[in-house]
Amino acid sequence: MDYKPLTAQWHAERRARRPKPAKLITNERLRDYVQERLAGVIRTPDGTVVPGPAAPAWNGRNKPHRQDRRWVNAWSPEQISRRLPVDFPHDETMRISHEAIYQALYVQGRGALKRELVACLRTGRALRVPRERTRGRPGAHVTPEVMISERPAEAEDRAIPGHWEGDLIIGTGRSAIGTLVERTTRFTLLLHLPRMEGYGVEPRVKNGPALAGYGAEAMKDAITARISTLPEQLRRSLTWDRGKELSQHAQLKIDTGLAVYFADPHSPWQRGTNENTNGLLRQYFPKGIDLSRWDAKEIEAVAVALNSRPRKTLGWRTPAEALNEHLVLVQQAGVATIE
Repeated sequence: MDYKPLTAQWHAERRARRPKPAKLITNERLRDYVQERLAGVIRTPDGTVVPGPAAPAWNGRNKPHRQDRRWVNAWSPEQISRRLPVDFPHDETMRISHEAIYQALYVQGRGALKRELVACLRTGRALRVPRERTRGRPGAHVTPEVMISERPAEAEDRAIPGHWEGDLIIGTGRSAIGTLVERTTRFTLLLHLPRMEGYGVEPRVKNGPALAGYGAEAMKDAITARISTLPEQLRRSLTWDRGKELSQHAQLKIDTGLAVYFADPHSPWQRGTNENTNGLLRQYFPKGIDLSRWDAKEIEAVAVALNSRPRKTLGWRTPAEALNEHLVLVQQAGVATIE
């Protein structure tokens, strides 16, 4: 008998149909168990209910930003599914897959659960994000040849200056300041990232330039302008996180000769010097403020203050002193030192 793919597909789809009602509709006990662990209430150890913040009512839109969320038990569907055999080892009716719970929340017509319970999920998304969409998220600019594993060994042991770590500190209103820290001496450069012309006035253009001041084009120009003022010996490499603001790293390398490498995902310790410096900078630029208030001179003054502060890891020398000492050893006579 010949195999007919179209006929086989038709039979597969026919057998996959589920005319029977969803399990959460027919099994009230199972439905209550799932809803209690998705939502529920928060209690103290003695059983007192903690109401939490007064959160706005769910309006069917996506997760709220910078707003209080309702305090709930917030078990994930997978946790609920995996816990059922533990709580009901001998009751086969108390079984459901985590996918069935997600479908009951997100798929119209499968609804045994209240639609607003999606706000109790940790993501708070009103719509599911297909897996295909997650594969296209930022990170395509990070290729194997620019991973931190390809960075020269000399950058790891901090013996030779010229290897930098970089990042952004973010403020409100889409404001930011760029930070570059030299690994050996902890010398810090701050990048002024003013908003571009048209910000807040012109409508946003899809796939257009980022006018907030720290888009890929703005970051490339800011780093190029700052790093080009340094001697060539101090332009060896730059390690960044995986932010798309440095997606023009190839052009940056052409313009400055600075090799760019990217840390592994969720690995801030690979840029520990920069993370520590950003913490020091929060003394001057606390979280929750508009960083665009400060102009380039004021930001540079903070960098000078930081570079003039003695550091224990440098034997109580300042970063500026440590950098100048290294330059004396590696530079030709007549090259100016860093002030």
